[in-house]
Amino acid sequence: MKIKSQRDFWSGLLFALVGTAFALGSTRYSFGSSAEPGPGYLPFGLGVCLALLGCMVLFKALTIESEGGDPIGDIAWKPLLVVVAAVLVFGIALPRLGLVITVPLLITLSSIAGDRFRWRDVLIHCAVLTVGSWLIFVWGLKLSIPVWPTMPMIAGILGH
Repeated sequence: MKIKSQRDFWSGLLFALVGTAFALGSTRYSFGSSAEPGPGYLPFGLGVCLALLGCMVLFKALTIESEGGDPIGDIAWKPLLVVVAAVLVFGIALPRLGLVITVPLLITLSSIAGDRFRWRDVLIHCAVLTVGSWLIFVWGLKLSIPVWPTMPMIAGILGH
């Protein structure tokens, strides 16, 4: 069997493995029913969909010829590390700084990973995604996500 597209092969394999892992991991939770889905229902469905998508991409990589074998290029380390760091900062900062500060912080940090950083675009994205996050998660889903910085954090900043 010959790999006809390296990019499709490795991305399809990754999708299939991650989807399978999520589907298997979700079996530890209650599925519920279609009328009242449990906590394992959505992760299982998404995991199966991702695994199937990965299998389709794998099939394409093994059957459809691509020019030059579509080799994988060098790993873009700067964007990879900056985005991972931004997500870690988001996870650490959200309980302390709240949604209104942490979402723009995440967007600004992850925007640095790209080649075309423009403050106007970053500020527009910050405003739209902060309001959208609040509408979806706090107002719509009623999740108990801190919206504003916590009082101990504010007291520490003010020096009290």
